[in-house]
Amino acid sequence: MTAPLTGTLGIDFGTSNSAVSWAQGNGAARLIPLEGEAINMPTAVFFNAEDQFTHFGRDAVAQYLSGTEGRLMRSLKSLLGSPLLMETTEVNGHAVSFLDIIAIFLGELRERASEALGHEPTRVVMGRPVHFVDDSPERDALAQHSLEDAARRVGFEHVSFQLEPIAAALDYERRLSRESLVLVVDIGGGTSDFTVVRLGPNHVGKADRLSDILATTGVHIGGTDFDQKLSLGGVMPLLGYRHHGPEGREVPHRVFMDLSTWHLIQWQYLPRAISQAQNLRTNYSDQNLHRRLMTVLHQREGHRMAFEVEQAKIRCSVSDAPTAVDLSCLEKGLSAPLAPEHMDAALAAQLERTVACARACVEQAGLDDGDLGALYLTGGSSALRPFQRALQAAFPGVPMVEGDLFGGVASGLAYSR
Repeated sequence: MTAPLTGTLGIDFGTSNSAVSWAQGNGAARLIPLEGEAINMPTAVFFNAEDQFTHFGRDAVAQYLSGTEGRLMRSLKSLLGSPLLMETTEVNGHAVSFLDIIAIFLGELRERASEALGHEPTRVVMGRPVHFVDDSPERDALAQHSLEDAARRVGFEHVSFQLEPIAAALDYERRLSRESLVLVVDIGGGTSDFTVVRLGPNHVGKADRLSDILATTGVHIGGTDFDQKLSLGGVMPLLGYRHHGPEGREVPHRVFMDLSTWHLIQWQYLPRAISQAQNLRTNYSDQNLHRRLMTVLHQREGHRMAFEVEQAKIRCSVSDAPTAVDLSCLEKGLSAPLAPEHMDAALAAQLERTVACARACVEQAGLDDGDLGALYLTGGSSALRPFQRALQAAFPGVPMVEGDLFGGVASGLAYSR
């Protein structure tokens, strides 16, 4: 490695995907390929129990889905601000905290960036949502402090933060030819963030942009929450969710809630949790449903099921046509249908809250819809058709611009110097 060059590394550490960008001086930011030519990498870590190696991103998911023995960790960002962050879990015979695992992932991002740049970057701007945790300033501050701690552990000497929707705005601004008021819509895996900001070519490079930010709002709803709703609505009933037993009582919900939530799935693989699930047998009238539940836990198929729900959601959104969640890992030929109208209905309440947060942002800015030049979309979950339909209905006549869904925030972070 050569001596560090003056510049800024932007890291968009996302709930579902992460991206990294680099910029020097007033030059354009460049996204750094993280896996082959891909500029985004799933925020996933797999601790391989067979070869004792740690795998990341698509490789981590592929290792797990191939049946390799080990532990898969996803949605790590969701733990920031949570008491679970300092809890330990066993990884290949060693107790490791979830903060340690976040640091391991950030260290891998820094190493891959170093290989691409030819030197080890020391200055980083990390993205953060408007709220890591809703309605708790103390836990929100703790979340940022924990992420800064993880970044410093892996070698970053200068660590600062920028709101993710503002970072997206800074990237979008480079494409504008005239001044405009823009509502930036950043829908990620774990949060939905909104910013009304004044953008334009005359503002590029300004050191202080506070006067250009008219309002920011955010809500702790994102793509993984959409996945959970779809899982609870269509998949978990096949394991006994909402099932009534011989005495007319529903099967307890805890196991299904955890199995439909990425960062909680691994807790249901613990011996105590499996024993508790086994004891639910008498709560079932249909023993085939309980058998499927135990198959999921004994064979650790929870993450595979969550992955299949996510893929079905994407297929249904892209094609705007019916599809199905593949559950053949549990039972030959088993699947859960997913149609666009069912997805709209399942996500309606969450989409309503999300769009209401967008409307609140514009109202806080003191603007009418006619004052907005565009709705600028970033974040992978902003591509979801039900969300885009709900957003357009709430802002009729305002142009909707789809930005770089997976790289825009990272690029904007590198400009946040």
